[in-house]
Amino acid sequence: MLVLLVGAGVYISVRTKFLQFTRFRLMCAETMAKIFRRGSGAEGDVTPFQAMSVAMGGTVGVGNIAGVATAIAAGGPGAVFWMLVSGLVGMATKFAEVVLGVHYRKRDADGPMMGGPMMYITRGLGRRWKPLAVLFCIFGALAGVGIGNMTQCQAVAAGVVRIFRDTGGVTDADTLLHVRWWTGGILVLTVALVTLGGIKRIAHVAMFCVPFMCTLYMVAAFVVIAMYITEVPRVLWTIVEKAFTPTAAVGGFAGSMVMMAIRQGIARGVFSNEAGLGSAPIAHATAQTDHPARQGLWGVFEVFFDTIVMCTATALVILLTGVWTTGQDGADLTISAFCVPFGGAFGTAMVTFCMILTAYDTILAWCFYGETCCAFIFGHSHVVRIIYRVVWLPFIMFGALGQLKTIWDVSDTLNALMAIPNLIALFALTGVVVTLTRGFLKGEPYEPPTDAGVEAG
Repeated sequence: MLVLLVGAGVYISVRTKFLQFTRFRLMCAETMAKIFRRGSGAEGDVTPFQAMSVAMGGTVGVGNIAGVATAIAAGGPGAVFWMLVSGLVGMATKFAEVVLGVHYRKRDADGPMMGGPMMYITRGLGRRWKPLAVLFCIFGALAGVGIGNMTQCQAVAAGVVRIFRDTGGVTDADTLLHVRWWTGGILVLTVALVTLGGIKRIAHVAMFCVPFMCTLYMVAAFVVIAMYITEVPRVLWTIVEKAFTPTAAVGGFAGSMVMMAIRQGIARGVFSNEAGLGSAPIAHATAQTDHPARQGLWGVFEVFFDTIVMCTATALVILLTGVWTTGQDGADLTISAFCVPFGGAFGTAMVTFCMILTAYDTILAWCFYGETCCAFIFGHSHVVRIIYRVVWLPFIMFGALGQLKTIWDVSDTLNALMAIPNLIALFALTGVVVTLTRGFLKGEPYEPPTDAGVEAG
């Protein structure tokens, strides 16, 4: 699966003439310079920035904080290099996903715009491919329980427990278990209050939480990097060197072979930016935009900030502070890294607060992804969406009480399963992406596909 995911990114990069690099300036102009602007004659439910905020709420999550730490704990510093590789090629993959998601979207009679792999499979490849679309939706609805639900809650609960343990002096196992119960219960309640309002309410919450959390976390990370600035060249060299050579055991780190660094780096990178999974185009398809390629540039920005900027910042903090050799894992390792310069109380509270915000955003986004997948399978009905939300909410509590390794393994498996149908469609429809991109760059007017044209195709 990792070979397929990276291979898809390389293939799309070549077909689009490495758009993520050659058109990087255009991406900045169409995203950061036009955050709140709507396209002329735009159709959709939310602004491009709101759609990207929902998608980033799904991508900028625990993977950026706990996932990076898990990769380093298992694969060593070299895993960071392969995480960046997955991000660089993932920018092209996400661009293609978003372009197809917007191009083949269709208004749900009982709800928002419906787009994503299930739509570009059925409308792009043809009705005979519908079983593949249904397969994606089955895995997508289940993945919402893993990557978008239990992993997020587990990390938040672990952070809250650490606050009680390290700053409050609470060590009693029963008391800490009650802390997990209360954490899960509060998350269930607050998530339910937002998700019942649908995509527009989710978008408004994400538009506030995502920028606020990212700013707070990145400022703290840059402060740490600045404090260790003289060590940055050495750490960067170690990342590159250990990407191709084994990492010896040191301290609590058990050592790692190159293959483990590759697997952990790419797997955690994919978990973080979700390029190739097919989840983000479900949110991007709701954007008010006048051209699929224009929204596709928001997808490029999403992966760039998520993996190249934010994941790299987390990795540098962990490696610069030297805590990666302690044998810790997940959120605990990242928290320990920030505790070195900031002290136990502030470091723990800051990282945990950021995890709560980002996990909350991710949970909201993936609830929308999962319910959209169910709506495609069982009919575009508001009732179907409500039922999914009700069934989905209790798994928040399971995540808060679950074990780290088991939950990550479940998430990885579900990610791989939902990626397979999406990658098949991406390989088959790359030509459509190229055509739409070429027309956008030439300034040609966009013509969405008609139902008659789709059926004829």
